[in-house]
Amino acid sequence: MSALFSERLLRRVLAVIALGGLILGLVGWSIGRSDWASWCWAGGTIPVVVGLLASMVRDFLAGRVGVDAVAFVSMSGALVLGQNLAGIVIAVMYAGGNILEDFAVARAERDLRSLIDRAPKVAHRRVASTIEDIPIEQVAVGDDLLVRSGEVIPVDGIIASPAAVLDEAAVSGEPIAVSRQAGELARSGCLNAGDAFELRASATANESTYAGIVRMVGAAQTAKAPFIRLADRYALLLLPVTLVAAGGAWLFSGDPVRALAVLVASTPCPLILAAPVAFIAGVAQAAKRGILVKGSGPLEALARTHTVMFDKTGTLTVGGARLVAIEAAPGHSTEEILRVAGSIEQASHHVVAAAIVEAAVAKGLKLSVPSQVRETMGSGVEGVVDGRLVRVGSHQLVYGGRKPETWAVRALRRAAWRSALSVFVAVDGQTVGAVLLADELRRDTPRAVQALRSAGVSRIVMVTGDRADAAETIGAALDLDAVLSNREPADKVDAVATEQRQHPTVMVGDGINDAPALAAANVGIAMGARGASASSEAADVVILVDRLDRVSDALTIAKRTHGIALQSIIAGMGMSGLAMCVAASGFLPPIAGALTQEVIDVAVILNALRALTSGNRSGRQKMPLTAATTLRADHDRMEPALDRLREIADELDDAGAARAATLIFEADRIVARQIVEHEREDEAAVYPRVAMFLADRHGLGAMSRAHREIIHLARLLRRMVDGLSAADIDRYLIRDAQRIIESIEALVRIHNAQEDDIYEHAIGA
Repeated sequence: MSALFSERLLRRVLAVIALGGLILGLVGWSIGRSDWASWCWAGGTIPVVVGLLASMVRDFLAGRVGVDAVAFVSMSGALVLGQNLAGIVIAVMYAGGNILEDFAVARAERDLRSLIDRAPKVAHRRVASTIEDIPIEQVAVGDDLLVRSGEVIPVDGIIASPAAVLDEAAVSGEPIAVSRQAGELARSGCLNAGDAFELRASATANESTYAGIVRMVGAAQTAKAPFIRLADRYALLLLPVTLVAAGGAWLFSGDPVRALAVLVASTPCPLILAAPVAFIAGVAQAAKRGILVKGSGPLEALARTHTVMFDKTGTLTVGGARLVAIEAAPGHSTEEILRVAGSIEQASHHVVAAAIVEAAVAKGLKLSVPSQVRETMGSGVEGVVDGRLVRVGSHQLVYGGRKPETWAVRALRRAAWRSALSVFVAVDGQTVGAVLLADELRRDTPRAVQALRSAGVSRIVMVTGDRADAAETIGAALDLDAVLSNREPADKVDAVATEQRQHPTVMVGDGINDAPALAAANVGIAMGARGASASSEAADVVILVDRLDRVSDALTIAKRTHGIALQSIIAGMGMSGLAMCVAASGFLPPIAGALTQEVIDVAVILNALRALTSGNRSGRQKMPLTAATTLRADHDRMEPALDRLREIADELDDAGAARAATLIFEADRIVARQIVEHEREDEAAVYPRVAMFLADRHGLGAMSRAHREIIHLARLLRRMVDGLSAADIDRYLIRDAQRIIESIEALVRIHNAQEDDIYEHAIGA
């Protein structure tokens, strides 16, 4: 960093010398001292020539032939031919172009530096009853820290106060502050958006989340990419062409000054400036989207992507056990099954137990404190809950040698279809239900895969260590081109190598086991929203927000940046070539040629800086993020109602006439009061507001068609329950009711997912 600062300082000094020499020379010329003016102009040019020569020698010793040779020849030729005014003008323009490049680079690097600049330097440690300020490097695991309002959390730790309100935007990208309770993890880099709270350090500063992010930012250097070195290779063509053109102009005109004019007009600033500025701007634009690209090389490689390979667990899926269904024995409530299971599982540290407890708490169930708990490692747990003996675990543990009932066999079959884990629940020796848990697709995964197709990716492959049936289920749901299952880390590397031999390949993963494959790919992309890990260190690109669609954003930014850089080089060289032709014809003297070249430089830099923007200029206003968040929250609030409809449809399988009538009436109430009202509100109030933010409103037309179908099905259900009594119930009516209820539940779920996609488009996320 100090070397970079020294180089930029030297550029500024040379620019000041050149500008000073030009001004002093003009003053001397204005008072009739042309000899003094000539010496001032020469004195301002020579330091720039010497600095340029040193730079060229350094590049040559490093194995690079730079694009500065033509500028060096132009200024040297001007001095040799006594055209000192032309020489100083070239020197000012060249040095000024370097300053302009430094400004552009600094502007583009600002978003990257902001991550480092906000890193905390001091922590407030509690010692007995006092608070002392210490450098964060001295924080040890177990230290009790105070985080004051408005401060950045210095290290990862466990919240020791009853609650804390955190702004996690810098780490997760989410703009809305969240409330964390005592015992939850608070990550370094998050901002305390509420009152002061106490934190018990769980990691040192160097091992904390934000330190990992800062290290990755430090790795995001502005080193030349292969594409930028291509600009140097353009110079190998430009230099002989320029010399031949200059020599030809001199030969045919007999005027060496005309040759100098050609040299001046060919000064290769477009080659020098275009690619670096564009790629650094692209890196900065990616950083705004929560995408950390470690230099311009990976960004260029992303632009050539043909194949994208994904890990499954934690990348395409949520990465852990989630409640997918509750199978109830006849006559038992699904909520009571989950409450009892959650109560006993509080005493277990197993990951499955944690998932069941989390699901029960999420549904607002009041859990009881278990007693006399005994855990059978790997099988389940048993104990007393509310005076009843409860056993929760595998069907082998719960049933022993007994044959499972019909409903239990059905539950096992459904678990197999869903690649889910079944956890059976028994109370006082009677099996009352089963909880099905599985690793589900992330909500944004289908949209992210489709976005990759739209971004020009030709092949999408999933490579996972999971078993074939679970992997194939995910692959079919996403319409992937290939699914590679049962792959160990070494197998993943081999799979990446196989794809690379055919086309440029990107690997996306999140776990430690993905790190070798990420390092082996042309570009490795790590889902690093949960903090620094081996995968983040091995990857070329790190997604800092927990959103899979940022992968397609990275590809889109890379391709646009590559196009802008190439466009800037070609346009700049084309304009320089035109100026050379005019100069060779004698219509562009050296000084005018230098000024023309400066105009070209400014145009090239301004065009390259377009990579700082997203390129989306549809002219439409974007929906506020808070509005889209509110609309998605409405869908989340509907989930319990949809879950209950699915449970009702299942319960109707074994329900008697009286129970079936009760269940059908309940389904009708849920549909009428929650689902239909929601759809009517969408049609009357939400869609007109969303339409203002969409360039194409045809999608809303399709959504309105879905509203009509949902309301039609609700009307059929209402007609079924009008005047319905237990005496009317037969197996045909139950079958019809199940069909309608299941159709409504499935249609509303897919409809909500499609609406979420539209909301994402409306906010331009």
